[in-house]
Amino acid sequence: MAEKITVSVIKADVGGYVGHSSMHPDLIATAEASLGKAKKAGTLIDVHVTRVGDDIEFIMTHRHGTDATVVHELAWNIFVECTEVAKKLKLYGAGQDLLSDAFSGNVKGMGPGVAEMEFVERKAEPILIFMADKTSPGAWNYPVFKMFADPFNTAGLVIDPSMHDGFNFVVMDVMKNRRITFSCPEEMYDLLVLIGAPEYYIIQSVHRKSDNDICAVSSTQRLALIAGRYVGKDDPVLIVRAQSGLPAVGEVLEPFAFPHAVAGWMRGSHQGPLMPTSFDSANPSRFDGPPRVICAGFQLADGKLVGPRDMFDDPSFDHTRMMANYIADYLRRHGPFEPHRLPLEEMEYTTMPGVMEKLEDRFEKV
Repeated sequence: MAEKITVSVIKADVGGYVGHSSMHPDLIATAEASLGKAKKAGTLIDVHVTRVGDDIEFIMTHRHGTDATVVHELAWNIFVECTEVAKKLKLYGAGQDLLSDAFSGNVKGMGPGVAEMEFVERKAEPILIFMADKTSPGAWNYPVFKMFADPFNTAGLVIDPSMHDGFNFVVMDVMKNRRITFSCPEEMYDLLVLIGAPEYYIIQSVHRKSDNDICAVSSTQRLALIAGRYVGKDDPVLIVRAQSGLPAVGEVLEPFAFPHAVAGWMRGSHQGPLMPTSFDSANPSRFDGPPRVICAGFQLADGKLVGPRDMFDDPSFDHTRMMANYIADYLRRHGPFEPHRLPLEEMEYTTMPGVMEKLEDRFEKV
């Protein structure tokens, strides 16, 4: 049996330049140097370092499997190293996502976001890695559903015999730390009941029903639930395999042609359109936004990352970006009113409870 490859994407906010808008090149250079040493030593097969907004992203391939201590500790130590550089440069929020002083075997629950999958490489293995800034993991619910369950988006669900049986969706209840699996298309309506509330229920992974092969996996970590207070938005990552019995590359990208509303934006307290941009345009600055998503496309070759291709660097997404700006204009005019501001139950995971505590004694019973 062929040996499996693991793709790990681990990200963190270790310091913004300027404010929360982008990343200083010294942090990228620091990470590239340290991860390059790990590749040379044989710990990793290949690595690519990138960023979206003020989040640094490590895309790594190896044969250690998911949740491997050696890989997670490597990423953690480099985040700490980058934080020291950020502190010297007095970058904003240096080390913001590092919620612990010491590594404890796995970065899950320590602040950084993680998405990993292990599989046997196919004859051709296209993978798409989506990285978002100024939003939460639930932002992936809409596009992942469209990719793997909506025949109006993915023609292969109708005309490709290898996809016709559908896919299984694993959904996380992030409030109660439990999960449930739905078989689609027959349980599609049950799936939508939950994932339509993306701050509570998040698609964790998708598997092909015919062989249970892994198709997509997302980071589901929510910083506020880990830290017990607001420390910034989660800025999630998503890995999707494409072609040959899975949605085509174009079918995977198509959901992002609609800039759907996601939670996050300024102070993690507002709804905004998710704007697909090129790598170079992933610098959210208008009201610290609007939320951005980039997509790095690779072909895997014996674990080597052939790429990246900047998948949203395409004029066919210009209209989407224009629509996102129009939606941003509309929502901004609401100011502190909903639906621009998040509903009260979601504001509990921001800085608003501090204001409410100050007002508590002034309420009178009627």
